[in-house]
Amino acid sequence: MDCKATVNIGDYSRGGKTRGDNKACDHDMGCKEKYVPFGIVDEDTGQLKITFGSSRKTSDFIVDSLHAWWTGLPPGEREQTELIRIKADNGPESGGARTQFLKRMVEFVDSVGIAVQLIYYPPYHSKYNPIERCWGMLECHWNGARLTSAETMLAWAGTMTWKGLHPIIELSKKVYRKGVSLTRKAMKEVEARLDRNPVLPKYDISILPH
Repeated sequence: MDCKATVNIGDYSRGGKTRGDNKACDHDMGCKEKYVPFGIVDEDTGQLKITFGSSRKTSDFIVDSLHAWWTGLPPGEREQTELIRIKADNGPESGGARTQFLKRMVEFVDSVGIAVQLIYYPPYHSKYNPIERCWGMLECHWNGARLTSAETMLAWAGTMTWKGLHPIIELSKKVYRKGVSLTRKAMKEVEARLDRNPVLPKYDISILPH
């Protein structure tokens, strides 16, 4: 899973040959409508889900999107799952030291009743994360398209394919607040729930449900 660069809505060519009447702006002149894409791809099935958030890229947005992905899976698939292994970048919103993210992940694990293993890529190695290849495919798919509205953005994203499948697209209008963090006392309770790999404590974290 990972977030993609913010998508600006407007008359922009997005760096490619402009589709349509060949007229588009080549500079951002103060875009007011933007969306943060969050993606999660199932490496077993190849199914990709993209949530476009209209607010900010935060730990809460990421975990809420993850929870929505999980509840959207077929019941049979959820019942057969014994471990959710998540590959992610050790970024500021979802890293192994981000207190609010780890708190929300503990809550997620308890709510679904299934263990989660967080596997982080080291610095400058995020290109090996499978979701990055999905983002590259999306950029190739809508390169040059004028994303002049949220509806156009969602339509373009929904028509791309990954492993022969169209992605599941969702739009989130929930407003998120940045800078949410835990006190040291509260983080001690969260840390007690984390099983950090003694060799790679920042890059391999397991969480078991109560």
